[in-house]
Amino acid sequence: MKKFLLLYILILSLFACAPTPQDVRQSDELPPIYPDYCDVTIPANICPLNFLVRDDIEAIQVKAGDITVNKRGNEVTFDEDEWRELVAKNEDITVTVTTLKNGEWTAYRSFHWQVVKDLLDPYLTYRLIEPDYEIWNRLQIKQRCIENFDEEALCDYRHADNQCMNCHTTGSQDPNLSMLYVRGANGGAILNQHGQLRKLAIKTQDMISGSVYFGFSPSGRYIAFSTNIIIPGFHSKAGKRLEVFDSKSDVYVADLKENRIIRSPLLSDSTVFETFPTFSPDGKYIYYCAADNVKLPQELKQLQYALVRIPFNEKDGSIGTQADTLLAAQPVSANAKSSVCHPRISPDGSRLLYTVQDYGTFPIWHQESDLRLMDLKTGTVDTLALVNSQKSDTYHSWSSNSRWFVFASKRDDGLYGKPYFCYVDRQGKAHKPFCLPQKSPTFYDNTLKSFNTPELSKGKLPFDARDVEQALKLEAEPFR
Repeated sequence: MKKFLLLYILILSLFACAPTPQDVRQSDELPPIYPDYCDVTIPANICPLNFLVRDDIEAIQVKAGDITVNKRGNEVTFDEDEWRELVAKNEDITVTVTTLKNGEWTAYRSFHWQVVKDLLDPYLTYRLIEPDYEIWNRLQIKQRCIENFDEEALCDYRHADNQCMNCHTTGSQDPNLSMLYVRGANGGAILNQHGQLRKLAIKTQDMISGSVYFGFSPSGRYIAFSTNIIIPGFHSKAGKRLEVFDSKSDVYVADLKENRIIRSPLLSDSTVFETFPTFSPDGKYIYYCAADNVKLPQELKQLQYALVRIPFNEKDGSIGTQADTLLAAQPVSANAKSSVCHPRISPDGSRLLYTVQDYGTFPIWHQESDLRLMDLKTGTVDTLALVNSQKSDTYHSWSSNSRWFVFASKRDDGLYGKPYFCYVDRQGKAHKPFCLPQKSPTFYDNTLKSFNTPELSKGKLPFDARDVEQALKLEAEPFR
């Protein structure tokens, strides 16, 4: 009986083995793999780039350096230990994909993975949200280790009464300083300081709303934040589904130590929309976007945001008396997108990454939205032709070493945003981006959630969804 069982197992294993290529036909084309990992630059600490072939094939062989993977079907997954060894000892990995279809083997043109020692920050946070405009439901903010496939919830609808939650942002990519918002009853700003959570009500009676977009100062004592009245609208023309714009917006600074609001008339001008504030890495400036007031929604396409900065003094929390325009708003043209959103400065202070679109302030719903990279020393702007797609590319953040940024792109279908990583070398050249790898190559095909506002962190966040649930029960600390 035992011999029969062993023979049966042996026969099954023989049939399960994937065939190996023979009589191979050569193709000059790159393989139709998804995600598109052909000729990308990757960090040495990234998890395996598992992928599938978009074709009805019977079997596949992949040679990546000295690793060979033979599989039935169209999915390729790498052993994690072999992968770590591969990227640790190679700077340039040649990858060859050979597939079996209708009894014929085809070897596609080889491509390369350039491995760099400039590492990505190991943790990524993002909000998972249905890419719809009717309702929000079952939201989650999660953190994922990019060195493996571990993921956990920082905020979860099941522990937050299914309330709306806004994005999670760290201070200087430090996991010990971060904040997220939970909206609605018993909601507030949940501030993380070394794992201790505080619930804040960052709003006074004279403000039009609570804090919406924000960024930490280098010391972590202050945040610059905007207050926004956000209006959704619907397009009557085909090709556009939703428009979101501000009918009012102002910028303030909050002192998180003394729970006070710092104001400037230059940042709360009723004739100007101010939004998207962020501190420079040295704390000397607040960068933000500003647009002249127009009649909405009738003149929405004339709503053009400029890039502006104003001095700030971290020693006493004072705001300067003169704002300077770095990129002026221009009428939209066929050759230039003119409205600026989401300025983010690299931690080394050398470059500013921002989004441009035809008009307005909500680029995720604009297919034409693209990223731009400004050299702050020379003022030159890179249009990032190798990075941008024909769909929305926006919601970006930097890695702590200033060599990488992550952004949300809808390049696959125009609907679902996914995190993409882009390497910026020491000459300032941006390389072809790659999508966040998943353990299952079919993950993105089967996931009906959009990855919203990805943020990088130097370490694991010291709290989870249960901790946020308890923090929401606290009395919100008022500001004056």
